[in-house]
This record gives sequence, C-alpha cells and structure tokens, in this order.
Amino acid sequence: MAQRGNQTDEVKFCCSICLDLLKDPVTLPCGHNYCMSCIKTSWNKEDQKKLHSCPQCRQTFSPRPALVKNSLLAELVEEVKETGLRAAHCYAGPEDVACDVCSGRKLKAFKSCLVCLASYCEQHLQPHYDSPTFKKHTLVEASVNLQENVCPRHDEAMKMFCRTDQRCICYLCSVDEHKGHDMVSAATERTEKQEELDRSRQRIQQRIQRRQRDVKELQQEAEDVNRSADEAVVDSERIFTEIISFMKRRSSDVKKEIRSQQKSDVSRVKELQEELEQDVAELKRKDGELEKLSRTDDNAQFIKSYASLSQLTEPTDSPRPKTNRLWFFKEVMAAVTAARDQMQTILTVNWPKPEISDRDEMLQYFQEITLDPNTASTSLVLSENRKITYNDKNMPYSNHPHRFINRPQVLSREGLTGRRYWEVEMSRHAVVAVAYKSINRKLNIASIFGRNNKSWALLCCDGFTFKHDDRSVSISAPQSSRVGVFLDHSAGFLSFYSVSETSTLLHRVQTTFTEPLYAGLWLGSNGDTAEFCQLK
Repeated sequence: MAQRGNQTDEVKFCCSICLDLLKDPVTLPCGHNYCMSCIKTSWNKEDQKKLHSCPQCRQTFSPRPALVKNSLLAELVEEVKETGLRAAHCYAGPEDVACDVCSGRKLKAFKSCLVCLASYCEQHLQPHYDSPTFKKHTLVEASVNLQENVCPRHDEAMKMFCRTDQRCICYLCSVDEHKGHDMVSAATERTEKQEELDRSRQRIQQRIQRRQRDVKELQQEAEDVNRSADEAVVDSERIFTEIISFMKRRSSDVKKEIRSQQKSDVSRVKELQEELEQDVAELKRKDGELEKLSRTDDNAQFIKSYASLSQLTEPTDSPRPKTNRLWFFKEVMAAVTAARDQMQTILTVNWPKPEISDRDEMLQYFQEITLDPNTASTSLVLSENRKITYNDKNMPYSNHPHRFINRPQVLSREGLTGRRYWEVEMSRHAVVAVAYKSINRKLNIASIFGRNNKSWALLCCDGFTFKHDDRSVSISAPQSSRVGVFLDHSAGFLSFYSVSETSTLLHRVQTTFTEPLYAGLWLGSNGDTAEFCQLK
C-alpha cells in the first residue's frame, strides 16, 4: 500500500511535458504545473503567434505570463524524491533475501523464521512480534539457506546433531538410522562450537594484532629508510659540492702558481737573453777590430795595435746557468696526477651492498660448482666432478702439489668472487666450506677446513657447528640434508642456510676476503656422500 502511495505521489508531481519529476516547478495562471525549462521551450515555439497556451487545458494567455519558481512545490517534489529513493532502497535486489509474503515487487527480508522456514520484510514480520502463536518461533538474520535446515528424508527441521556422523539430523533420524549414536541438540553443539569459534577468533585477533604491529614496524622501517636515504642524498650532494668547490679553488691556486712561476722564469730568461745578446754584439765588435788589424800592411802599426787588442780575444763564460727550469711544472703535474689518482681510488671504493636473505633472490646468483680432482684426497671417489663418496679402499691418486694429504676433503675448480650462491646435498657426516687456494695441503691439523684462518666451515652432523681459525660456534637448528651457501665477496658476507621447504639462516660471517674463495667439501666416514646441486 505504501509503495503504491509513493508511486501515485510521484505521478502527481511529474511534468506532463517531460514526464519526469518537476525541476524548478512553475505554476501557470490556469493552475497547471511544469518544469520551468519545459514550458519556456514550449512557449518559445509560440512566440510568432503572440499567443501562448497551457499544454494541458489549452487556455491561452496574452501577453506571455512571467514565470516564477514555485518554492513550496519545489520542496514537496524533493520530499517525494527522497521518499521514493528510500522505498527503492528497500526493494530486494539479485543478491538480497526477498520477503516470501510480498506480492509483486518484493521488499528485502528483515528476518528469517526457522520454524516457518520463510523470510519476512519488516511489515510482514510484525505478527511474529504481536501474536502469541509466533512468539516462540526462532528468528535469525535473513538467510537464503533455510531449506538446508530441513531433513531431505523426513521433511522435518534438523534440530539435532549426530556427533558420530558429524551432521545435523531431525528427531525422526535420531530414532531411525542414527539410533545409538552420540547425539546432542543442535543448540548444545552450537554452544560448544561457538566456544571453539570464540577461541579461534581470539587467536586470529591476537595474530591480527601482531601482524598489525609488524606492519606498523615495517612502515616505520620504510619511513626510516626513506628518511635516511633522503638525508644521505642531501649530505652526499653537499659534500660533493664542497669537494668540487675546493677542487675549483685549488685548481685556481695551482693555475696562479704555475703562471707566477712562468712569469718569473720567462723574466729571468729574457734578462739572460739580453745579457747574451749584448755579449754577442760586443764580441762581434771586437772580432771586427781584430779582422781589420789582420788586414793592415804596416807591421809596426800591427804590432803596436796588437798589444792593446790582444786581451780582447780571450774567451768569456756564458752567463746562462746550468739549471732545468721545467722541474717546477713537472713536479706540479706529478702532484696533480697523484691527487687525481687518489681521488679516483677514494670515489670508486666498493660501497656497502644490502644483504640478500631470500632464496629466490639468491638463486639469481646461482653458481654451478665443479670439483678439482687434483685437490681430492685419496679416500674420496669423484662422480661427474660434482659428487664425492668416502671410500677408504679407493685406489691412490697420483701425486699433485694441490692434493690434500690424508684429509678427506676437496676444493672446487672455480675461484669465487662477487655474489655467488650454491647448494650441497649431503648424507650423514659432512662439512661444507670455503677456503683460499693458499690453504695448507700437507699432513697436519692446520690443513683441515675450519682449523685455520684460510677457511670457513659448517660441520653437519647431529646438528650444525661453524668453525673458523679453530674457533667453534654451536648452532641450534633442526638437521637438514641440504645446505645453501651465499657469498658476497666484495662486501665480505658469507652465509650458510638450511634448505628444506623454506630457507633458514644458520650462520653469517662478515669479514674482508683478501683472495678468491673456493668451495670445499669434507666427509667423515665410509659411505658418506656430498654433492653440489644442479638447480638450472
């Protein structure tokens, strides 16, 4: 009824021209209402006739009436519009539960009755609140699954729960096929399950709180990283600007010193040049007098003049000193070149790189390892240059300076630098190691992986132990048959991981590697095996 009333109101407030709710309604002298824009458009077509009429009753007006918005009518239209929207919002959509009583266009169901097995809108639900007949019915949130509460065999409500078969049943099932089973009321089972659910929710909420706390910490960490990065960029730009400014000033100073020395040396050279030119002129004059004397025929005059001119023929030393005037410029260039080389060395230093801990990331640096037979102990049998097996009955190998003497261990062919990752699959008792090529190969304890300062070793036997330079670190972690090794040579990181379904860090080393590293394996007893994995 209310719905039809709303629809009737909407019709009353519709414009007969556009058939929509009135917009800026105006009232004509005849009493009919229109949208202001609609009636203006209609009358604009009649302007030539100079006679204007009402589109409904055809009453004519001359002159054309002035149109004024009817404010009261506009308010009523807005109320009708809001009422219509609220009514439309109450209709059931494709995903809503519809009222089972409504005819025509159905409203949304407000509640469902587990006894009636029907859903009701607010209006049709009212008898369940008012009538004593319905007050004992169980109402729940509107549900489309009401028929699932009906026993398919007996068409009765399933109000019991069979714990033996873990399913809801009706009372007829309890005395029929479920006779003798452990049964309780559905309400009792719900209570127990509700308690379990509450405990589960409590655990979930605790996990949510922990995760939210972790999210906040990670957000703070991201903010700290961004802030530190921004500060580093600003500081590095400032420092480089200072370096460039200093270098420009120093370049200007060096240029001035070079030009000053140039001016001083050139001035001194020109002074010496003038002295030499004067000396040359004087010598030429004297040479001319001597030449003139040599041509005289008067012996007496020659002898007389020779006595006064002979002293002029004695040689004189050059006023030019025996010095290298270019030494200053060579020294300056040597100093500038040395400064440049030193600056390049400083600025091209290997910056610290972020550590990698995710296995998928490490696999980007996977290195396929092959063994060097010339380093293998006699007790080791090599297969495909990737796998070793301990066999103390093995035939001896030929002598080689790189072979480990009576130590059941072997090194890789490849020298490892940069970032590298590899994995080793092993049996009972093995050691996964890295070592410098210069490690001792002789028969003494210092040649064993981890017992010297040239090797780093992870012992895998009933747990894990890390050894370096004869110092041990016990590691608490479940035993695993596969170990991953990640090396960042330039950054000085060496990490060992236990690899199963997940990758777990066992031990990390941070140091400075002075030589390329070689992957190493060691076995403990007969039958033990170890193999470098192929992951590609």
